[in-house]
Amino acid sequence: MIIGLDVGGTHTDVVLVGENGLERQVKVLTDTSALFQTVLTGLEKITENIPPGRITHAALSTTLSTNAIVQNKLPPAGMIVSGGPGIDPEAFRTGPYYFPVSGSIDHSGKEIQPVDAGEIEAIAAKLQSDGIRHVGVVSKFSTRNPAHEVRIGEILAPHFDRVFLGHRISGHLSFPRRIDTTFLNTSIYPLHKKFFEAVKESLKQKGITIPIYILKADGGTMDFDTSIDFPGQSILSGPSASVMGSVAFAPENAETIAMDIGGTTTDMAVLINGTPLLSPLGVELGRYKTLIRGLNSYSIGIGGDSAVRINGRVLTIGPDREGPAMAFGGPVPTPTDALFVLNRMQNGDRQRAVQGIEPIAKALGLSVEEAANTIFDQACREILASAREMINQINRKPVYTIKELLEGYQVKPSHILVLGGPAPYFTRRLEELSGYATEKVPAWSVANAIGTALSRTTCEVLLFADTQRGILLAPAESHQESIRSDFTKKDALRIGFGLLKKKAVDSGASPNDLEMDVLEELEFNMVRGFRLTGKNIRVRLQVKPGLICGYKKIISQICDQSVNEV
Repeated sequence: MIIGLDVGGTHTDVVLVGENGLERQVKVLTDTSALFQTVLTGLEKITENIPPGRITHAALSTTLSTNAIVQNKLPPAGMIVSGGPGIDPEAFRTGPYYFPVSGSIDHSGKEIQPVDAGEIEAIAAKLQSDGIRHVGVVSKFSTRNPAHEVRIGEILAPHFDRVFLGHRISGHLSFPRRIDTTFLNTSIYPLHKKFFEAVKESLKQKGITIPIYILKADGGTMDFDTSIDFPGQSILSGPSASVMGSVAFAPENAETIAMDIGGTTTDMAVLINGTPLLSPLGVELGRYKTLIRGLNSYSIGIGGDSAVRINGRVLTIGPDREGPAMAFGGPVPTPTDALFVLNRMQNGDRQRAVQGIEPIAKALGLSVEEAANTIFDQACREILASAREMINQINRKPVYTIKELLEGYQVKPSHILVLGGPAPYFTRRLEELSGYATEKVPAWSVANAIGTALSRTTCEVLLFADTQRGILLAPAESHQESIRSDFTKKDALRIGFGLLKKKAVDSGASPNDLEMDVLEELEFNMVRGFRLTGKNIRVRLQVKPGLICGYKKIISQICDQSVNEV
């Protein structure tokens, strides 16, 4: 059996899935001020009275990193940035402990100015005196030659708990994005490390020593131990859980909008023939633009527990949540209360829901039932309006799926999949308003946790070869070797696939569950004067995001179990 855990804004969902389908499920209220305890409580409840030997592994999706960024509560981190001629690194300042330094490498990987060791030592002393324990290092063209980052890292290493080098975090060319990516990775590290140790210790105390995986922004997982080096990859794992929770149930020959309606937000994404879309350059969160590969998802502040207010005769829903619905003891009316008034939900205090909506009904000149219907209808219409805006945004740019770039492709959905706790209550009205075939996914209330449990381990490798210099680099893998002048793109692909397989297995993937493919393969001739001097070769390979081998049997069982649900 596999544990799947997804931390949502309102509830943390935990499931046990196995060959019998959904074996157990629990919901724990999410305490955003104590996420560690929320996760540990969920793990303790799901494993209660389960023999440890029956659980093969656990996969976790957590909002820990995302919340720290959105709430501007990142621990302080040092950044040392070497730019050289061109754009001033000061333009990409990440915070008060940001130090542009001398030393530079050009676009071809040739050193222009060496590292000044004395300058780095002085910065290290300043950071130490201010209590900074973690530092990121980025050199502008480190993906072509990481020597400067490596040298600065060697100088810093004796003085700090952890030093992160930009070329190890991402091998992609984009100086500003690599700075943001390295900074977030460095800042998030102490939070992630504390979380990592708490989860490990909790399971150890229960006698459970199993592999643990973290869901990444691209919908794949990575081994928990590996995640210590790349904590930034867990950014936006929550929305990716929504996508992966719908992938198994999406039609294979249709364009589908997946909607996860939670208590606090609605997360949306598009699937093309069951395949999720990717953010083309990297995920963006707040002011940070990164090189972290992620699924293309959108979130809006409307959910079942969004606060409903009336200002004059203007009705607003969200974007905030002040607590549960009044029917469950909350302080303000919500769309969930509207469902109670309309007698579509019965497991709470309908009278309190009526009391909450009465002032709104009076302000609108409607009966309580009419006001409840207006609230619910407006929530559905605003969700669909946001879905249309999402489609428009996607169609203004090239469409990237986890398989390929679809140049000039225009997305035209015909299908909506709904998941999340309120899914059964929204499905019919969304279909009536949109005109799209709309259905709730099986086990809709815990589909995110199921998607997390069943996601396969993913990774990518980016490799550069320069036959003029006689060098091959895979920067993020710390791989470098000499090559001959007759080196070809075919040779690059062969080496790249070897590195990719090793990286995937080291990250926790099963050697028998590696769906590898080519994302990019480019080759350019280098000419000086009128003479060919060599070739530049670039290949990018991936283990494709998707669900683990054998998932179809589990999903089939879950579908059978869901036939008689509400």
